[in-house]
Amino acid sequence: MDYTADPRVDAYINALPEWQQEVCRQVRELVHAADPEVTETIKRTRQPYFELRGNICALLAAKDHVNVFLYDGGLTPDPEHLITGGLGNKTGRTVAFYEGEAINAPALLEMFRSIIADNRAGGWRRLQKGP
Repeated sequence: MDYTADPRVDAYINALPEWQQEVCRQVRELVHAADPEVTETIKRTRQPYFELRGNICALLAAKDHVNVFLYDGGLTPDPEHLITGGLGNKTGRTVAFYEGEAINAPALLEMFRSIIADNRAGGWRRLQKGP
């Protein structure tokens, strides 16, 4: 995948244990594969964010898992049941990956594409309000 990598995101990922690095790299590749215009940055001092006309997702490595925060306002379909947290959250939901778990790449890619489509349509807040 051809995209402009933010060296601060590289530094965040490279400081993690090997299995978390692999998860973060796979998620990074998938979010960039969702749309060539996706950009990456660091927010909240050190957390990697991926954006296109608004936040798409953020990464946060915890002690025993990696959280992928989806900024979707609860709108993104989840037919493969990837969502593990934040079901009552008004801004987004979470997908957690633990060591040894495979990433359902096609399903996660579709979720990223859905969030990007919502961002292009004005963002989840606008979509929830209606016309």
